[in-house]
Amino acid sequence: MKGHFITFEGGEGAGKTTILPSLASNLEEMGYDVLATREPGGIEIAEQIRHIILDAAHTTMDARTEALLLAAARRQHLVEKVLPALEQGKIVLCDRFIDSSIAYQGYAREIGMDDVMAINQFAIQDCMPDLTLLFQIKPEEGMKRITSNKREKNRLDMENMTFHKKVYDAYQILVKRYPERIKAIDAHLSIEEVKSAGLQVIVDYLKENKREG
Repeated sequence: MKGHFITFEGGEGAGKTTILPSLASNLEEMGYDVLATREPGGIEIAEQIRHIILDAAHTTMDARTEALLLAAARRQHLVEKVLPALEQGKIVLCDRFIDSSIAYQGYAREIGMDDVMAINQFAIQDCMPDLTLLFQIKPEEGMKRITSNKREKNRLDMENMTFHKKVYDAYQILVKRYPERIKAIDAHLSIEEVKSAGLQVIVDYLKENKREG
């Protein structure tokens, strides 16, 4: 690929969704061609699947159904939006990708990290991120932020603290599994400090991995 695929990960309330557009603007100001997107979603089909997955009324959804829906949304988003942008040499910043499925469905829902990885390998055909920023925040603090922000609650926000602690633990496993790709950032800091740290990680990566256009 000519471009760079950079993903943003973290538990609920880590701030990645707020930080991503800001870093996209910073990179554009530095002269980079950037596409900002999200999962599940980013395109019409995947956004419709997102609505089904996150609908607070869908409390009876089976864990494997959830994992398969996410993989389906991921596949369509990848082929329709991400891969074309990478071929054009863009930097793609994506809010969540495969690590979220491994953490949430594989570990927290106890389907199995390797099983969820296998489902997603079929969906992505080995298109793994080049770099992943993991915004680390203790689950208790993350959920406090969500409550204070008063955003509309989705189905994942309704999970108990044990679930969110499992998500946090899963990300610790993933950092150890993919140390070259996943870079942890302390999300307990001020928003400006977190943005600065995230931008530095991306800029350092881009300097070390220049690609001919």
